[in-house]
Amino acid sequence: METYLLDWVNLLLRWTHVITAIAWIGASFYFVFLDNSLTKPTDPDLKAKGVDGELWAVHGGGFYHPQKYLVAPKQMPENLHWFYWESYATWLSGFGLFTVLYLFNAGTFLVDKSVHSWSNGAAISCALGFLVAFWFIYDIICRTFGRKKNGDMIVGAIVAGVVVAAAWIACQLFAGRAAFLLVGAMLATTMSANVFVWIIPGQRKVVSQLKAGRPVDPIYGWRGKQRSVHNTYFTLPVLIAMLSNHYGWLYAGEHNWAVLVLMMLAGALIRHSFVARHKAMVQGKRVSWTHAAAGVAVLLALVFWMAPAPQPAASVAAAAAPQAVSFEQVRGVINQRCVLCHSAQMASKGIAFDSPESIQKHAQQMYQQAVVLKLMPLNNATQITADERDLLKRWYEQGASTH
Repeated sequence: METYLLDWVNLLLRWTHVITAIAWIGASFYFVFLDNSLTKPTDPDLKAKGVDGELWAVHGGGFYHPQKYLVAPKQMPENLHWFYWESYATWLSGFGLFTVLYLFNAGTFLVDKSVHSWSNGAAISCALGFLVAFWFIYDIICRTFGRKKNGDMIVGAIVAGVVVAAAWIACQLFAGRAAFLLVGAMLATTMSANVFVWIIPGQRKVVSQLKAGRPVDPIYGWRGKQRSVHNTYFTLPVLIAMLSNHYGWLYAGEHNWAVLVLMMLAGALIRHSFVARHKAMVQGKRVSWTHAAAGVAVLLALVFWMAPAPQPAASVAAAAAPQAVSFEQVRGVINQRCVLCHSAQMASKGIAFDSPESIQKHAQQMYQQAVVLKLMPLNNATQITADERDLLKRWYEQGASTH
């Protein structure tokens, strides 16, 4: 019953997390697009009101006219919408999911003894430390170098270096699946901390200063813009790190940290392409797809780099006429590699392989998880070999017979 209830908690938290993440990312993408698509107003009335940029858009059968004020309207509106709960709800639901799935099951999901042998408590402490430490390092970098000459480039280069280092360290300490997720969670925590620590408090201070009739300190607007732009570049790297959980071949290799870094780099390049595209269009310049092409090139390079090695001619011939696989061979692999978690005594996810009937019933799931996705055994705790995965593959493709 406990496992069943945890599965429900997992499902509902994941559902909530996806919904709120869509709302947050959508708002982030929209406002970055808006900032880069505004044009100077020509209407004297708009200029007189202090409007610095405007955009006409059509959507859903209606016309919209967003306007951005240089500092603020002359009279502060009573109903002022704040965009922050999308961020907070995404982080809270994500951390809840991380807690239920990874921290409560550290020995299963965080720790891989073949990568680094340590206690569950130490792994949990280190994982939480990753989330906190990166935020402080990133924040110090931004405050130290952000306002210097070429500050954006300096900050970007240093933060990228820290992310690469964090990816390498995570992959030396944690199970591959957890390492990828942890790096994504590290960036996502920083994104939400940007909103919680700087963007929203800064906006509140600006509103307070305006209402009191005091001069507005420009640092709040500058810093809010800086962190908002950083958040939009973090978005696609975070998403690929989270999605990687479903693709075991991404994080199972020897150089998994490099795979993660290159995937995140591709995401950042493609995201920049869209940002640059909006700027070019409003300035009447040629839209450049250079960065998008570079991102796609990185992905194609990964595809070729990670491709399985060509099989020798003898192996190809054998594959063309595969030998029949007996059920006894398959059952031997299952007993050695799968029954530890899938038996009558411990039927993880409600799946047990303690009879020929149950093995045949769940043959498709076994094929998907152990052969196609290579997610099982989890962290390859039972050390299943490539040959054994191939045996399961041939058995399933030959009809999954138990006779």
